[in-house]
Amino acid sequence: MRSFRLVPDNTQIDFMRYEYLGYAISGLLILLTFILVPLKGLNFGIDFQGGLLIEVRTPGPAADLASMRSTLNGLGLGEVALQTFGEPSDVLIRIQRQEGGEQAQQAAVNKVKQALGDKVNYRRVEFVGPKVSSELFWAGAQAVGWSFLAILAYIWFRFEWQYGIGAILAVIHDTITTVGIFSIFSLEFNLASIAAILTIVGYSLNDTVVIFDRVRENLRRYKTMPIAELLDRSINETLARTVMTSLTTLLALLALVIFGGEVIRGFTIAMIWGVVVGTYSTIYIATPVLVHFNLRRTIEPAAAVQTP
Repeated sequence: MRSFRLVPDNTQIDFMRYEYLGYAISGLLILLTFILVPLKGLNFGIDFQGGLLIEVRTPGPAADLASMRSTLNGLGLGEVALQTFGEPSDVLIRIQRQEGGEQAQQAAVNKVKQALGDKVNYRRVEFVGPKVSSELFWAGAQAVGWSFLAILAYIWFRFEWQYGIGAILAVIHDTITTVGIFSIFSLEFNLASIAAILTIVGYSLNDTVVIFDRVRENLRRYKTMPIAELLDRSINETLARTVMTSLTTLLALLALVIFGGEVIRGFTIAMIWGVVVGTYSTIYIATPVLVHFNLRRTIEPAAAVQTP
């Protein structure tokens, strides 16, 4: 039985031929992000702006989120986000910080209670102030920064420092451009967005390590092959795996965008962009950077194979 292949065997695409075009495209994307974010800003969610957190338990086996969202959106309280947790009847309501002091926040709580009625059990009511939201933002930023350092240490330990530089440049590129996507489309930027960025970093790193591992093997095998040609060979040899992984991930994310609802829409859109840009940066950022470093070839005369 003939098997189906998205990528034919023995592909010979000349990726390194377009390395400087890749650098130009990436530079343009990063420049646009640096221009748009200060001008347009980010649509910070309640986690980073501050606001009200109300934990409720609704009657019945499961909460009707659509009805609750429609009711609360009609109160004129600004951004309202709902999500279930724990039991299907447990709902966490997030409402943006109201203009005014403590009295304004309490008035908003009273509106919510009047709208939802007495049948709802209010288990927790908290106000996230500007100080707490600022701490959450910087904690998220530090999590991203520490992940970069961990990646550099891991790649340096497993491979060499040249590979570490390439991997870090790729994930920085992915992170910056993902933030740009949040700004361009005014997607809500909250703690889930930080989780999306960290997930994108992990996805990009996984793809990068696969290609780097093949590069290291080919450095031992082809002693006289020019480095650019060797990198092209390594990418082509792992291209089928890269394409299949990216497509299957995108199919799952597209289903979440269509059927997942508004709560996770920003997260899934960011993840879709992350899969695309993570695959691109592995091929046109992380790998081409190795051309500009003096990679050491392991001296193993018995295993040496001349360039075919």
